[in-house]
Amino acid sequence: MSLEKLVSKYMRSAGRALSELKVVDSLTISVNDVRRVVDSAKAYLYDAEYYRDRKRFEVSLASVAYCEGLLDALKMLGAVEFEWVREKRNEK
Repeated sequence: MSLEKLVSKYMRSAGRALSELKVVDSLTISVNDVRRVVDSAKAYLYDAEYYRDRKRFEVSLASVAYCEGLLDALKMLGAVEFEWVREKRNEK
């Protein structure tokens, strides 16, 4: 599958999920729930490394994007604290 088709597939899936999404009024987040999401993020990072090493870069990119999305969501909810490290660009 081309990278363009893969991106389109993920966009359709995300669009559908967003259109069907319902916000839960009585939101409570337990430490165990946060740990489960962190474990999922770790698994996606592991998958990204696995696919990168096999030169399946589009799958690796999708996996690391899922990892970052989960971490961002936890951060936005105030469930975790961390800072993204920005790598400096090499000036030519």
